[in-house]
Amino acid sequence: MKLPAQIDGLERVELPAGPLHLAIGMFDGVHIGHRAVVEAAVHAARASGGIGGVLTFWPHPSTLFRPDKPTRLLQTPALKARQLIALGVDVVFTQAFTLELAALPAEEFLPWLQRRLPTLAAVYVGENFRFGQGRRGDVALLVGEGRRLGLRVFSAPRVSLDGEPISSTRIRELLEAGDVAAANARLGYPYTAEGVVTPGKRLGRTIGFPTLNIAWAPELRPRLGVYAVRVSGPRSPQPRPAVANYGVRPTVENVTEPRIEAHILGECPFGEGDAVTIEWLRFLRPEQKFSGLDELRAQIARDRAAAMAYFGV
Repeated sequence: MKLPAQIDGLERVELPAGPLHLAIGMFDGVHIGHRAVVEAAVHAARASGGIGGVLTFWPHPSTLFRPDKPTRLLQTPALKARQLIALGVDVVFTQAFTLELAALPAEEFLPWLQRRLPTLAAVYVGENFRFGQGRRGDVALLVGEGRRLGLRVFSAPRVSLDGEPISSTRIRELLEAGDVAAANARLGYPYTAEGVVTPGKRLGRTIGFPTLNIAWAPELRPRLGVYAVRVSGPRSPQPRPAVANYGVRPTVENVTEPRIEAHILGECPFGEGDAVTIEWLRFLRPEQKFSGLDELRAQIARDRAAAMAYFGV
């Protein structure tokens, strides 16, 4: 039986024979701390000849309980699933977070899982995992209920960096402040945007700095400004160094939705319609409005030089 890598929901799921080792959590960003949980499930599945799975949720619970101020997520479910699969996970279940699920008593959470996943053998969570109605369930309750139901429960301690626990909340704060380097250190990989190159006004070409215009609408917006980035896509799987502005173009247009304009440092293999991935590496300066094109051109030249110095090219 071939197992789909991604499955929406837990209804009518059919899995191959073998024990299911399931990591559970939002895992927004799939940061270093999340990896400790997920990799424990994957390693145990490999050792037992079983299946390594992840159960995650969409949307964030805050959209139900704080609709006026929901938590803005770092990535889409599709990008998160790909990153989890890259860690060796066999299957990612994305469960809709509904009012019915939120109302499930904590003691009924594991039986609810067992009914849908009969081969479930063990669950893996972070030490601060909360679940069930009113978020009453914690790891101690999970361990006790797991013992009663014949399920093993593994709790991974939080991972710290520079004396500070790594969390998705902290990574969001760092990105909003423009400290992408510190965010990347906690993610364990470069913060990433994905988008399609769209037609622009070709202003960059007229001032000597052609750019790729990339539409991108994340929930969590990083700080507007200029960054050293790498760009890759089907035409160039090897990432190309670039300098990119993420913003509203206040000097020439002042659009309402921020977008990415990336200038490749060297030959540009990308064109309109290409799906590209942008890796954010270093914040160079905030976005600003200039008096005109001459001042803008001079600043872009300085930005390009700063990015070239960063990459050593």
